[in-house]
Formats: sequence, structure tokens, C-alpha cells
Amino acid sequence: MGKNKLSRFAENATFDHVVQPSFAELQAAELPLRGKWNSGFFKRDAPLVLELGCGGGEYTVGLAQLRPGKNYIGVDIKGARIWRGARTAHERGLANVGFLRTHVDHILRCFGKHEVDEIWLTFSDPQIGKARKRLTSPLFLARYKEILKPGGIIHLKTDSPLLYEYTLEQIAEHKLRTEESSADVYAELMPRISPEEQAVMNIRTYYERLWLEEGRTIHYVRFGW
Repeated sequence: MGKNKLSRFAENATFDHVVQPSFAELQAAELPLRGKWNSGFFKRDAPLVLELGCGGGEYTVGLAQLRPGKNYIGVDIKGARIWRGARTAHERGLANVGFLRTHVDHILRCFGKHEVDEIWLTFSDPQIGKARKRLTSPLFLARYKEILKPGGIIHLKTDSPLLYEYTLEQIAEHKLRTEESSADVYAELMPRISPEEQAVMNIRTYYERLWLEEGRTIHYVRFGW
């Protein structure tokens, strides 16, 4: 393991806004913060928003800055990735940001029934040939329905036509509500949304910047029950 990773893991351990349960802990019991993120972690009542597979946390931090009236948690299994977002949030003094180091498969052990208001999926792995593992598969949609409040919504932003089309198929199959959909965010969606929504769409993850430089098209869909 590289020195950079070790130093980042060490710094993560010093951050009060980073929660790192072990696999064994989650296998044995639910996370103590489950159902209590607002009261026990953020110490305030506000809509709770998750970014699943957050990577470096660019969307988590960007959303927290744009919409300070909400609480945000970035979830990722990679501690070296979370470090970047955690450090940025610390440097900017953002009190409405937290990070949870765990696998997305464990979200039902980490968040309570109807505890979450929104979920963001930003440039998730399309899992080519492994549909069941896609973050908009029926398996994950069932989990999201359990932790989302009635009327809660899911955002998918992706460069993958496969994942975008697959998600639209799942929305239709499960008779979900589509609030917004665009096969080309910057050509189709941006001209018709508000300046505030445009600012949200303009948050760029590390991977999105790479994909845009390669000339890829970015897709977006917002949906829920």
C-alpha cells in the first residue's frame, strides 16, 4: 500500500465527519447512527441527501455548498477517495457534510426506514454484463424505496448510454414517476431548467471532466415513487 493511501487513511480517522464502520461491525449489528443521522450526527433537522459511490465527493461537497439547508452524506468503500471530499469539506468549514465508508450493499444497515430524502448516483459503474449489480437494478431500487421518504427522489447522472437506457427501462417496468430525463444534459436539459438547477448540473466530478474531454455525452434522469 502506498504512503499516500496510508496518510489519507490516518487523516480520515481524525475527521469527526467521517464514519468508518468495519465489515464485521455491520455484520453483527446495525450502525448506531441508523435512523439518527440528523439528530446524532448533524445535530439539526434537515432533508438528508446521499451520494452513493461518491468517489472523491465532488457532488456531495458541491451540493452542500449550493444548498446549505440540506444535510449530505457521501458513501463509498474507498477510503482514499473519501479523504479528498472529507478534507475539502473540512477546509471549507462545511458543517452539513459527512462521509460514510462502507459498501453500498450495506445501506439498509446504515439508514433507517424513510430517513432519506434524496439519492444521487453520479457516474456509477454500468456493470457491463452484470445487470444485478447496477445501482438502478431491482435489487437496489427495493433498498432505496425502504430508506427514502414517500415522495423521495433519485438522481442518476451518467456517461453510460447502457446504464441510462437500463434505468429508463426499470422506471417503466416498476411504474416509477419520472420528473426529468435527458439523453444530453448540456444540450437538452440546461436550456430549460432554472439557474439554480443549472448550477447543480454543472458540478463536475473528476470522471465527468475526463468524459467531457473525450467528447462523451452526459445523461440524466430524476425519478421516484
